[in-house]
Amino acid sequence: MRYSKQRELVLKTVLENKIHPNAEFVYNTLKEEYPDLSLGTVYRNLNSLVKNDMLRKISIPNGSDCFDGTLAEHQHLVCTQCGKVIDICIPELEKVSNNVLIKTGFTINSSSLAFEGICKECNK
Repeated sequence: MRYSKQRELVLKTVLENKIHPNAEFVYNTLKEEYPDLSLGTVYRNLNSLVKNDMLRKISIPNGSDCFDGTLAEHQHLVCTQCGKVIDICIPELEKVSNNVLIKTGFTINSSSLAFEGICKECNK
């Protein structure tokens, strides 16, 4: 992937904002300092960074895709009330991968799993 100042800015914004930002958040964060940056450019760069395994895309049902700079295997909790996305690591899921391999011969290289529910703050 060729170097691009805009791509670098988009990546840096996602990495610095651990809230799993969506494209609109990235755009709004950068637009004041970089007024020539377009929302389309942000979307293209986010998708390019995902394609090149520099970010993970989190598909949010009935919402905007979010982006995650944590590339280590983990899962997500998605609050259906406020939209917050929370990282969670469930090591027991490694057993699922091993069972799939044993039963089918299929090797799982990566997975994406999001649990939907209501976060602690919204439950109050």
